[in-house]
Amino acid sequence: MSLLDRFRLDGRVAVITGAGKGIGAGTARVFAEAGADVVLAARTEADLESVAEDVRALGRRALCCPTDVMDPAQVEALAAQAVAELGRIDILVNNAGGFPPKPAADTSTDEFESAFRFNVGTAFRLTTLCVEQLAEHGGSVVNISSVAGQAPSPCFAAYGTAKAALTFLTRQMAQEFAPKIRVNAIAVGATKTDALATVLSDEVEQVMVDLTPMGRLGEVEDVALGALYLASPAAAYVTGEILAVNGGLERTNLPMPRAFGGEG
Repeated sequence: MSLLDRFRLDGRVAVITGAGKGIGAGTARVFAEAGADVVLAARTEADLESVAEDVRALGRRALCCPTDVMDPAQVEALAAQAVAELGRIDILVNNAGGFPPKPAADTSTDEFESAFRFNVGTAFRLTTLCVEQLAEHGGSVVNISSVAGQAPSPCFAAYGTAKAALTFLTRQMAQEFAPKIRVNAIAVGATKTDALATVLSDEVEQVMVDLTPMGRLGEVEDVALGALYLASPAAAYVTGEILAVNGGLERTNLPMPRAFGGEG
């Protein structure tokens, strides 16, 4: 076996949430190209089918599981269906999450708790549902976190706190599940996705590029290739780590106003 073969995922089954678009969809395509079969979970079935077509064109199996990760019953059904139809779970990518920038004073308690549940609680629950399968096959968990969870910035009280918790949860689970399961995360920076497009104008994008040491925004494939490394045998001695795939950012590159004047 050559060293490059250690990046292959032949014979493995990966469950990916938020797989209909963006980072989740890109990760599914990269995993399939590396030889994995994929279980695609997201709310919109049409998006899943589009990604599934690409996976099948690469010669791999794709199972579409329309899932709202905020519904515990649907999350349980996702884990069960993956095993029932594809026989095993080797890799779990907890990618579903998000919450828009919003001033802390304007964020309700319900919104704050919902952001936490969406970004942390759902990853916790799905991981625990998959843990026996993952342990049986020497599995890997990859959590999609954010630079917002590592460096404070105005208007990211809900999202940043939730991602910080996901980062710590990653380290906690890595300790608890070693040596059978590796658990790592990716600290993603601003990446060109449909979600980011909702806040981008040409002017805002240029500001963000100027604030990024690498001089550009991230591409979906940048993150997907990081996930491939962490999920593959190439990272067999890596667990509890947060891989920065964010162009060198030390904080978010979306300037937001401070509560009492000025910009952070």
